[in-house]
Amino acid sequence: MQECRRIGYENIRKDCSIKYFAPKGASLMGEKLKRSLSMDFVNEKLEEFNNFLDGKKVAIIGMGVSNVPLLDYFYDKNAKVTVFDKRNLSDEIMEKINKYRYEVEIGEDNLSRLHGYDVIFRSPSALPTIPEFVEEVERGALLTSEIEMVLKLAPCKVIGVTGTEGKTTTTSIIYEILKQTGRNCFLGGNIGKPIFTKVKDMRPDDIIVLELSSFQLMGMEVSPDIAVVTNMFPDHLNVHKSYEEYQEAKKNIFLHQDKNGIAILNKDNDITRNFANEVVGKTIFFSSTKQLKDGYVYDREDGMIKHCVNGECTDLLGKDEIKLRGIHNYENICAALAATETVATQEQQLNAIKNFNGVEHRLEFVRELNGVRYYNDSIGTSPASTIAGLNAFDENIVLLAGGSDKGLDYKEIGEKIAQKVGTLILTGPTSEKIENATVIALGEMQDKKIDIIHCTNLEEAVKMAKQKAVTGDVVLLSPASASFDAFKNFEERGKKFKQYVNELN
Repeated sequence: MQECRRIGYENIRKDCSIKYFAPKGASLMGEKLKRSLSMDFVNEKLEEFNNFLDGKKVAIIGMGVSNVPLLDYFYDKNAKVTVFDKRNLSDEIMEKINKYRYEVEIGEDNLSRLHGYDVIFRSPSALPTIPEFVEEVERGALLTSEIEMVLKLAPCKVIGVTGTEGKTTTTSIIYEILKQTGRNCFLGGNIGKPIFTKVKDMRPDDIIVLELSSFQLMGMEVSPDIAVVTNMFPDHLNVHKSYEEYQEAKKNIFLHQDKNGIAILNKDNDITRNFANEVVGKTIFFSSTKQLKDGYVYDREDGMIKHCVNGECTDLLGKDEIKLRGIHNYENICAALAATETVATQEQQLNAIKNFNGVEHRLEFVRELNGVRYYNDSIGTSPASTIAGLNAFDENIVLLAGGSDKGLDYKEIGEKIAQKVGTLILTGPTSEKIENATVIALGEMQDKKIDIIHCTNLEEAVKMAKQKAVTGDVVLLSPASASFDAFKNFEERGKKFKQYVNELN
């Protein structure tokens, strides 16, 4: 058993796949450690946690999607709950707060009133490095999150997926494979619904799959049983203080595994390949550029996804059998195969993959008009993700790019645009950066010209794309930038793009 570390009022012990909560003063030594993971034991863990909350001051930070269910969870607990948020809350949420007699702190300075709390549930966007959190933790508070408590209390196997690109697609493929097994599956994290309040309904034979961002993983001290890291590129540097901090957050997905844990890593990425040096349990690699003795490979020469064992590689399926496009998606499939090899049959895996249509806003086909195909890749919020999107097509591309700035380098995407794009249509604050990077790249090429057009908004950009595109072209929205200059999130941007495209005639 690993040495227990005190975190505020909590001890976390981990023995193989058994994760349990032990409040201050509780003893779970001796015979309890030898007990099977029965529902009695699961219920006991939850009861101990609820007893721990008795009389405690609890702060819920942020009324985003993950934290809203906590309002209902705490209503019958003898805890003193206060809700904190920068924004004015909806009438529906305020009705619940008033019904349950919670306190509420609203405004940009809401955290200045965070004093003397025993338990703090942070939202993913509220990083654990916030000074007010640090001060409370130093005083003895437990700082946690909805997802972290799922990992600590859930009685069943957990598969977690992180990375800079490909998280949602890989998580979704894994989930579709798991559904083929007939087991009860829960989908959570960045996609699906918050599942902390569902822990009481979970059974040991169930499976959880979580998409986990750096914001969720930062400060986390428990890891999923099976951890997938799709890749690593600079991202969210407008929030993280450095690329190193971003990497360290991502590593928490496997750092707290024991010898029975499995880490699935991208062999082609320098960062993720080196993560293997810190894996305690088993490492499985996947690749689209390297021959592996063991692992999963997409062979670019023959277009086959293969499973390699002791140097012998077996063909599993060809790219023509897959509805997704792009080498990055074939890599995502390899990762999903590795993550599910111990919980699904090969037949179940391949059936799910062959029938998987993709994820909204991720190289999503929208329509074909006058021989031009329109694709929505609004999830492309970084240069790396847009490069992957561009690589999925051999056709001439009319690219719609630009948005809010995350402090990223656009040199590499400028080079890719120069190679793959015929018309570049730009909107938003990053327009100048993307144009400059593209112009520099074009200066090093001979006989290559690109039309570069600036538009005031996305609707205008879509209309311009229709004017510029000819039969056989692909119009691709892949902004290489965040959406917050004009939209609530990338989903809203993608939906608006689809609306504007479908209104074309």
